[in-house]
Amino acid sequence: MDEGFIQERIAQLRTKKGVSARDMSLSLGQSESYINTIENKKSLPSMTVFLHICEYLKVSPRDFFDEENKNPQKLAELIGDLKRLNDKSLYHIAELVKILASQKNL
Repeated sequence: MDEGFIQERIAQLRTKKGVSARDMSLSLGQSESYINTIENKKSLPSMTVFLHICEYLKVSPRDFFDEENKNPQKLAELIGDLKRLNDKSLYHIAELVKILASQKNL
């Protein structure tokens, strides 16, 4: 994890959510340039604001720092849906995921 990870991750997750930096800043109760200041590596959020950012982005702090998880919001949504499946359906989905994950062009 490099020095700019937090700022880059906020930008990545904000973009995936489809909101502007200005709208996110205002939704967090900050000045309209707050998120831009962070994403431009001029500052870092306090721990309290970081937790609000995670909540806003609908990711846990753990998922935020998981560099391999490129879309934690979608993965959390998928896991929620999977929890409602019966054993047989879950088995079929697991087999399909194994096939898709083994493809080299992912």
